[in-house]
Amino acid sequence: MDQATPTKCSSLRKGDIVLLGDNHRPCKIISMSTSKTGKHGHAKVHMVATDIFTGKKVEEIESSTHNMYVPEVERFECQLIDLEQEEDERYLSLLLTADSLERDPLYIPSGEVGDKIIELFNEGKYLNLLVTRCMGQEAIMGHRI
Repeated sequence: MDQATPTKCSSLRKGDIVLLGDNHRPCKIISMSTSKTGKHGHAKVHMVATDIFTGKKVEEIESSTHNMYVPEVERFECQLIDLEQEEDERYLSLLLTADSLERDPLYIPSGEVGDKIIELFNEGKYLNLLVTRCMGQEAIMGHRI
């Protein structure tokens, strides 16, 4: 867990990003509730979260004194300079970073966000794509005109 900081479960709040599930995926907490201390133990924290890359819902119950891992999340913008459609119909984006260096391409996400990016690009609009990086994974999360 080199890219994550241990944090007490009781100090986490709604909106925080924490590693959850068997695969330790980065998830954004959407709701939390704490049970009272039992006769033989600690209070329990029930967390409901969504994976920041896939949107999959994750639920976990932990002791309030248990250490959870909070990952480093980096958000940045890249200028979209071209789109290429691959054989499997997915679009690959060619991007420039803020310091005008070409970087590794990323797939345009499927769904509403990706459809809007492709539509605006085909209309000739100049777009900055909002990219999130966490735990060695990167994904396009949105756009700005």
